[in-house]
Amino acid sequence: MTNHSETTGSAGNDDIGGCEGYQTRGQSDPGSERSQDAEHAEHAEHVECVTYDTHGSDHQVTLRTPAELADALPYLLGYRPEDSIVLVALHDRGGRGRFGGRARLGIPTNDDDWESAARQLAHGLITGSERRGAKPEQMVAYLCQEPAKGESGQQVMQRLTRLAGLLRTECGRLDVPVIEALCISGGRFWSYCCPSEGCCPVEGIPMGLPGTSVLAAAATYAGLQVRGTLRELRARLLPWETAAVLDQEIVLDATSMVQVPRMFDEADRVAVAEETVALAERVMKRFAEAPPVSGALQADLRDDALLGHEEAATLILGLQDRTTRDRAAEWMEGEEAGPALRLWRALARRCVGPYGEHAAAPLTLAGWVAWSTGDDIEAREALAMALGADHGYLFARLLHQACNEGLDPESIRRCLRTEREARTARAREAAGESTAPEVEEPAHPEVPSGRPQARTRRRRRDGASSATRPSTAKSGSTRPRPSGSQGTEPRSPGKFDTRRRSACSQEVRSPDEACEEQP
Repeated sequence: MTNHSETTGSAGNDDIGGCEGYQTRGQSDPGSERSQDAEHAEHAEHVECVTYDTHGSDHQVTLRTPAELADALPYLLGYRPEDSIVLVALHDRGGRGRFGGRARLGIPTNDDDWESAARQLAHGLITGSERRGAKPEQMVAYLCQEPAKGESGQQVMQRLTRLAGLLRTECGRLDVPVIEALCISGGRFWSYCCPSEGCCPVEGIPMGLPGTSVLAAAATYAGLQVRGTLRELRARLLPWETAAVLDQEIVLDATSMVQVPRMFDEADRVAVAEETVALAERVMKRFAEAPPVSGALQADLRDDALLGHEEAATLILGLQDRTTRDRAAEWMEGEEAGPALRLWRALARRCVGPYGEHAAAPLTLAGWVAWSTGDDIEAREALAMALGADHGYLFARLLHQACNEGLDPESIRRCLRTEREARTARAREAAGESTAPEVEEPAHPEVPSGRPQARTRRRRRDGASSATRPSTAKSGSTRPRPSGSQGTEPRSPGKFDTRRRSACSQEVRSPDEACEEQP
């Protein structure tokens, strides 16, 4: 199976103000059995049900034909899916189907896995919609796969016919009929539901030129953009595959031999954290001052050139401490967000060779900043990749669930702002700066009649000065330890973790586990 799955859309919200009014000529047979509690197979990928904000609610586009549905898919998802099964929920609005939740899953390479994948996808989207109070009335299914070498699009369509039938059956088990199932391959599309060769010939129908349809115009007017493909998005976050890989790996080895003992040392750990944060701030400033370039590839190459091997290694290792990582998560908005996201992408690309698990930290930070700034597509992709690098990475897991549940990131931002303000106040206090105006006692304070006069000198509650009082920073209460399942030894030198849970991580937890049976 592919290494990625994600969904877009919600059970109650839709894009472009509602693409609606689709009516098909063929109906799927819904199946005679209601679904029992479907179990996810061990090999199956994770599926979530996601909430999308509505865009351009005053603009509606009616889709009436399979061709219009095929053209609509990239605009429904926000990108062009590859090797994907996509389900789109339809909700009845006055006799018309209005788009709701969307769910995507990679097409399993082994057709023995198709049944469990179809069951997982249908169960995840339908039950997730039910939890939000709006079970779909109908479903549209898409199978998207480019032909292999020597294969035609028509052969792809024929090869995937059984998978399309399984999708219709699994949705039917939950009493949600699939009214249209399309295969998109090689620049053409086919309908699995239309029995007429007059409108759906066996050789397929050519797809229209991207961006030339009425829907494309409406999407552009509504502010929706198609981001290209997931492969292009992932390329910005994947480790290098260039000649520089060996040099970066050597520097990571050398840096880990110096940094890791310091991070395990009680006296040096706080100093390493401060050095990591300071270095990250310098690199972010360097990124912010760099002249802009056009194109994602050129922008990433520019950032790679601005980040040295030793700097990257120091930051990658330093971010394995969760306290340090949580401080880095505070660069999530305003002028800091853009350079921070670029830095986390660049660090993820430097997690080469045996340091692949270390990418969980920068990938999680990239996903968090993307989500915080409104880019749900990159957020879900980065967080899914973080879980792929380290399946047990708690912060990524919680953020992934929260993002997919459509929770508001403001609650997490508020928590991080509070922590930052409190730390700043402690630093000023430790430096001897006053954080509040002094209150001088009057020479002859007035005292209510009938009470004896008493001296009221202000004192610290703990009786200690700010210079000698122990720090209350959470980083001082944690000790790094090797990461991995059940505290096992790291797979690569320098891989370690801490037991601390961020206070913000606790806020991410969703009240229910909507479609969240973890793989």
